Amino acid sequence: HARGVRLTPAGESLLHHARSMLFSLDRMHHELAEYADGVRGHVRVHANISAIVQFLPEDLGTFIHSHGAIKIDLEEHLSSEVIRAVHEGAADLGICHTGAGDDLGGLHRQAYRQDHLALAMPRGHPLASRGPLAFAESLDWDHVGLHANSSIYRAMHAAAAAAGRGIRLRIRVTGLDAMCRMIDNGLGVVLMPLRAFELMQGTGTLTCVPLTDAWAQRRIDLVARDFNTLPMSARLLVEHLKAHGDTSEAGTPA
Repeated sequence: HARGVRLTPAGESLLHHARSMLFSLDRMHHELAEYADGVRGHVRVHANISAIVQFLPEDLGTFIHSHGAIKIDLEEHLSSEVIRAVHEGAADLGICHTGAGDDLGGLHRQAYRQDHLALAMPRGHPLASRGPLAFAESLDWDHVGLHANSSIYRAMHAAAAAAGRGIRLRIRVTGLDAMCRMIDNGLGVVLMPLRAFELMQGTGTLTCVPLTDAWAQRRIDLVARDFNTLPMSARLLVEHLKAHGDTSEAGTPA
């Protein structure tokens, strides 16, 4: 057309399959080369920040201790990007937040962990002495938020919209440690996983108040195209993560 060209639906389908084939060829090349170097498997994992901060260091550490010949490549991405990477074949295994009704486009998921969102703030903040509270009670205060496409950012905006309110968002940052440093210096309150806060308590004089909202209890799932057709090294990792997770619920197509 007048401003260039664009793919037809057939072209989009061809592109999707071509990318998948190229990823498979690249993966085959690297895995076979690693077998020659003594590595006995290679798993590409994409995970969101909540899983990486809260659970994966310990779980992957114990896995590598038992399976030292398996190489794991771990990349941090937003949950939506994790799902896309698994779809396109860029990752063998995804670890991210999914809702019970989320459409994963045919991907399979298995339960891994759960986390609970809470509000972090300085110890002297007026909300600090309130005990567990609803997220709507924080909307009179400034907030520090994560990336606009993060699952936490979307959850807080959906909750504010349901309450007919807006969020006084003062600043957005890219990591949980940066969020804690911002609120430690008086820039507001933050919504973050409770376990992540507990692991980062060395950041300033902060406290954390759990939320009573039902949506604050979230699931972190393992996501794959088909768990039964994963390479053996990836299947070993999946079984290890399930054994160390909150539940061993069977995977189903989403």
